[in-house]
Amino acid sequence: MSTTVRGGYVDTRWGQVHYRIAGSSGPWIGLLHESPLSSKVYESVLTVLGRDARVVAFDTPGYGASDPPPAYGYEIPDYAAVLAEAATAIGMERPVLAGVHTGASIAIEMAHRLEVSGLSLSGVALLDEQERAEFLATWNPKIPFDDEGAQFDWAVERYRRIWPDLSAEMLHIACIEVLRVFDRYEWGYQAAFRHDPAAPLAALDVPVMLLDAEFDMLAHLDAKAMELAKDPRLNILPGLQGQPHLRAPEEFSAELLAFAREVAR
Repeated sequence: MSTTVRGGYVDTRWGQVHYRIAGSSGPWIGLLHESPLSSKVYESVLTVLGRDARVVAFDTPGYGASDPPPAYGYEIPDYAAVLAEAATAIGMERPVLAGVHTGASIAIEMAHRLEVSGLSLSGVALLDEQERAEFLATWNPKIPFDDEGAQFDWAVERYRRIWPDLSAEMLHIACIEVLRVFDRYEWGYQAAFRHDPAAPLAALDVPVMLLDAEFDMLAHLDAKAMELAKDPRLNILPGLQGQPHLRAPEEFSAELLAFAREVAR
């Protein structure tokens, strides 16, 4: 059975938030992407989950086709408040929120601003002070930009380096999306690295699933997340270098749907 994925916009305090939506019945699921990409990374997941759930993938403000924050310097709780506003306007009821990297931090904070059934988190940035400082200082250098195409070479080199064994399709998506927002691609990154999700995660009283690629760069922090969450479970997708939603969308979707059905009951 084919699933139709539709696009839409909703008005918020920061302007319009763009989203993709699929499915007409079943539990609500909200998908939140990593920086500096967009809901485009969830296209295959939307198609799979839309058969059995009502699923919405958001463009984080400032990425994809969503309007940016008013200025640089807003924090993860600010992004979460805007996306909670968008979810409410769409009519999402007690969704499971699924976030990857920056999206995981946003999902945790959204759960303090929106009634949710549970969280699925891939790569929770439970960094220590030294790790946080290093990421802030080094992870998002200024993108070169000239008429020789230095920006394109930069994007290709970056994603070949930080996403091992990526496919041609993954490389294309990542390069297009980062260059789409080249002048502010670091805004969400910096907010995520400044944010400590430990206390907000520990304060939640909802089920939490750690759904991670075996070799994700933040997978070693899952043990900390398991200690902090009140009702945790751990699902590791074996053999994956990261980006489980892109590398194994069927498996990622199956785990997420099973969790959504469990907590909806």
